[in-house]
Amino acid sequence: MSGWGFLAAGRTMSTSVLVGSENGSVLDDEGQMSSTLRQLLLRDTGKGANWALKESSKDTSTPGELQLLLTEPVSPGEPENGYAYEIMQKETSPVCAADIMTELKKKFALLPGGRGQDGSPIIIFPEYPLFGELSDQEFHNVLTYVTSIPSLSAAGVGFILVIDRRQDRWACVKGTLLRISSGFPGNLRLVLVLRPHTLLQRTLSDIFFKLNGDDFRMKVPVIMLSSVAELHSYIERSQLTQELGGTQQYCHDTWISHRTDIEGFAVLVKRMTQRLQVFGRELAETELPNTALAASNLFNTHSSKKDSMKEELADALGQGRKILGNIREPVRRDPDSTLNPDQLENLATVHRLLSQLNESSVAFDEFWLQHQNKLELSLQLCQFEHNFQQVSAEMKVVTNRLAAFSHVGISQAHTEHLLKELTDQEDISSDLLNRMTTLITEGQHFLDSSEDSDDNVRMKCADLQNTREKLVEMLKSKRGLLLQAIELHQKLQIVCKWCDDGIYMLASQQLDKCQSQEGAESALQELEGYMETANELQQWDVCMFCREYESVLTKELKEQVERVFEKRTLLQEMIEKRRVSLKKLAAKQPRPVQPVAPTPEAIKSPPSSPALRHCGKTYTSTDSQSEYNEASSEQNNGGSHTASVSDEEENLAVLRRHVMNELLETERAYVEELLCVLQGYAAEMDNPAMASIIPAALQNKKSVLFGNMQEIYFFHKTIFLRELETYTDHPELVGRCFLERMGDLQIYEKYCHNKPRSESLWRQCSDCAFFQECQKKLEHKLGLDSYLLKPVQRITKYQLLLK
Repeated sequence: MSGWGFLAAGRTMSTSVLVGSENGSVLDDEGQMSSTLRQLLLRDTGKGANWALKESSKDTSTPGELQLLLTEPVSPGEPENGYAYEIMQKETSPVCAADIMTELKKKFALLPGGRGQDGSPIIIFPEYPLFGELSDQEFHNVLTYVTSIPSLSAAGVGFILVIDRRQDRWACVKGTLLRISSGFPGNLRLVLVLRPHTLLQRTLSDIFFKLNGDDFRMKVPVIMLSSVAELHSYIERSQLTQELGGTQQYCHDTWISHRTDIEGFAVLVKRMTQRLQVFGRELAETELPNTALAASNLFNTHSSKKDSMKEELADALGQGRKILGNIREPVRRDPDSTLNPDQLENLATVHRLLSQLNESSVAFDEFWLQHQNKLELSLQLCQFEHNFQQVSAEMKVVTNRLAAFSHVGISQAHTEHLLKELTDQEDISSDLLNRMTTLITEGQHFLDSSEDSDDNVRMKCADLQNTREKLVEMLKSKRGLLLQAIELHQKLQIVCKWCDDGIYMLASQQLDKCQSQEGAESALQELEGYMETANELQQWDVCMFCREYESVLTKELKEQVERVFEKRTLLQEMIEKRRVSLKKLAAKQPRPVQPVAPTPEAIKSPPSSPALRHCGKTYTSTDSQSEYNEASSEQNNGGSHTASVSDEEENLAVLRRHVMNELLETERAYVEELLCVLQGYAAEMDNPAMASIIPAALQNKKSVLFGNMQEIYFFHKTIFLRELETYTDHPELVGRCFLERMGDLQIYEKYCHNKPRSESLWRQCSDCAFFQECQKKLEHKLGLDSYLLKPVQRITKYQLLLK
């Protein structure tokens, strides 16, 4: 920002100092500023931009206006930049009241503020016995100062000198006139001398003044006066002090105090304006930070400097108002009194300086408001960028976690557990999604409120919106797949239950009762009634499941589906064989009648003996043959029934071997999983290398988290698994193993009692780095909580396998 950098309300900030008349302008009738104030405002105060005083030409819209402008420094090698620079080169350092305080207090020359009839300022040389002892420098400094106080227009008319030498000798009068004629720094209008009162000195003054008049020729009239009354014929009494018979109230000490205060205030205003410019340039040239913390610190720093500057401005304004009060003090004490022209000029000067200071303050406030808005916008942008990076990092973690999240469980319980974990993840993601929505809204508000379009913010908002939609879609997809997997497991469970119930039904039918027609019919009805419950299941097959649940079918799950339907097929074959056998047993078997031709011997045989006749029946060979045929028929039917029973027993044996193999395989896998948890998690809690990432809530809580899993593992590894393996060839006797180890299996009661405490501890620490690191080393897709559930699932699975 070059020059005065306050761009407020579409204008370049400048300050005007107008010096002069009674109406509040700080200019005189011709628009001239006092020489003293002009030089004070031109005097360099140190580093920063240069001040230039520019006097407008007479033909401008504001004639005679003197503008105090801040300009860029002009280097010596550059061309001079107009009249402003020339003034700065030509002006010398001004004389201030504070610089010549000792000389002023001697009171050998006064400027009480009176004016002649033509407006000429009046300088009074009161009686001062030591006038002849004054040095030339003292005399020059005081006269230079008092002649520089009136406005340029008043000084241009010329000064009226009133020399009071009524108590002195002619030699003193002569010395005073000679000094004035040789070194008066201003224009003279008239010189009035009150000559000595004594007769001798008056006579001598008349004689010597006529004889030596050429020695102090001043190009203006020098009038010798004999009395104050003669003086009043030249100057009105209201313009003279009481010592000269006038009515003007004048206190030299008060005059010095007012001059010192006004000049000090003028310098203060100039310095404050320069400081405002330097501070404004500093603000405008400050590079905006790239981080929210730096932007906040910069805003606080600038705000602190601004507040300090405003406090100094307020102090300066208070000082100016105090000076105004001091100048108006005579009028306040006596409302009938009036201020002399010099006092009116002082009043107008202070008014204008205050106005300048107010304008500078207002312009600075306007500039600060723009700068504050810019800083706040920068802070919002940095905060938006920070929040965007934070949300993006969290989004990456959530996305990676969901990408590694399994959407298919090995069982319905496992899949429901995964669904619960997904629900927990959705709750976590919900907060993230809400923050993303808020951030998008903030970014859009930033774009709407900013005049310049920010493509970076617009791209980030679009990226956030796209990422948010992807996360919502991913969560929705994961939930849909898990629900589909649960549906698949439910159907498989229905099929498995139907198979288990069918096997139990076949095993519970008493074959000895089926040998009778009634028993066979009852068993057949039970069998056919059970088959009717499988109407819906008959429509399910492997191809339909593979087609309908293709999105969730893993290799393992597909094999599980095939095993379930293979089991169903095997059961259906067994039921069909049993049904065929029962139908044969239930069918009515009429005895066959075989005709036998009578033999001649039978015809010719003698009548039966009385004993045979007494039985009421005659035993013939025909009866014997019939009995044989019936026995043969019964024997044949018995053979068919025996074959049917053998088939049933063979099918049951195959089924038992299948269940036994499944029991052993799952038992071995169960033991391996327990060992994996104990080595990969429990042992790592005692590893010193992992101590730094174990949370405080988890320390010394291994027994709570794992319960008596070590005891369960040892029992199954060393005892139970080995005993189960001994029943491999005799699956029908495996129940003995469970009966014999019923007492040992009570260790599960302790584990189940501890399970709620374990789950509570897991929920508290599930997201800690320790569990994540252990899971990563083990390459497990499932968390520890899934494996802590294994013992509970295992003890309930035994009942299903034994059935």
